[in-house]
Amino acid sequence: MPSYAFFQKQFLPQAKAKVGILTHAFNYGTACFEGIRGHWNSDEEQMYLFRVKEHYQRLLEGCQLLKMELPYTIDELCQITVELVRRCGYREDVYIRPIAYKSSEILGVRLHDLEDDFAIAVAPFAPYLNFEDGIRCCVSSWRRINDDMIPPRGKICGPYVNSALAKTEAVASGFDEAILLSTGGHVSEGSGENIFLVLDGKLVTPPCYDSILLGVTRDTVIELAKSEVGIETMERSIDRSELYIAEECFLTGTAAYVTPVIEIDHRPVAKGKVGPITRELLKVYLDVVYGRNKKYLHWCTPTYSKVEA
Repeated sequence: MPSYAFFQKQFLPQAKAKVGILTHAFNYGTACFEGIRGHWNSDEEQMYLFRVKEHYQRLLEGCQLLKMELPYTIDELCQITVELVRRCGYREDVYIRPIAYKSSEILGVRLHDLEDDFAIAVAPFAPYLNFEDGIRCCVSSWRRINDDMIPPRGKICGPYVNSALAKTEAVASGFDEAILLSTGGHVSEGSGENIFLVLDGKLVTPPCYDSILLGVTRDTVIELAKSEVGIETMERSIDRSELYIAEECFLTGTAAYVTPVIEIDHRPVAKGKVGPITRELLKVYLDVVYGRNKKYLHWCTPTYSKVEA
């Protein structure tokens, strides 16, 4: 099925959405992006987009960091996204990639005196990690970027080389994913996910000042853990050694969902199996994002009308 894109303020076949090789963002990473999930509910024949407004709020904050201005409000960005997904017509889970970027075709390192543009692509997307059986992780030799280097709170394109180095190192060493430490030596996050531990029966996750992305899924899990599972989450710095004594560990992200970690640096977590708290949170999360838990439908944006579905 041919897909469509929103590019240069119009909808067009995705194959025609092209940028030139001198585009500033291509040469210098001067762009920020989001990842939004669309979940196909086959029983209702409906595509639910999850927490679209929150994703675009974070995108606009990233634009502020990079001195970019988009000619759209959050509501307009949401409307454009729904229309694009509707035009694509997928009846399966999709990943939506909005990107705001410096579009001037000019060389020179800077953020000022450059044109800004915005585009969205949509594609089918299988699970990013094995969230059913769990994954094996290692602590990376690469450290997470710090706020006084490049702000990690924004999904800025250039710094994702940091994540790519860590991910490739992990896979080359026989693991599924990397866990990065902050420059201060505390646990930060995965290459593309936030991290949670269960310690003494309590849920613990790194705070914003340990160089993490303030994830939409992270925020969702903190709320669901409290309201649906009855567990409060403590945000505090985590030592590397705590990874090795954790009762459970899992990663969260738009692509990763709630992915159990069953081994870290060759040490088993939860006896090498998916822990009970992780399993419950995963079930609750999937019911929410697929629109099966009506209590949280305010987070889910339907795409298709009754006639289309």
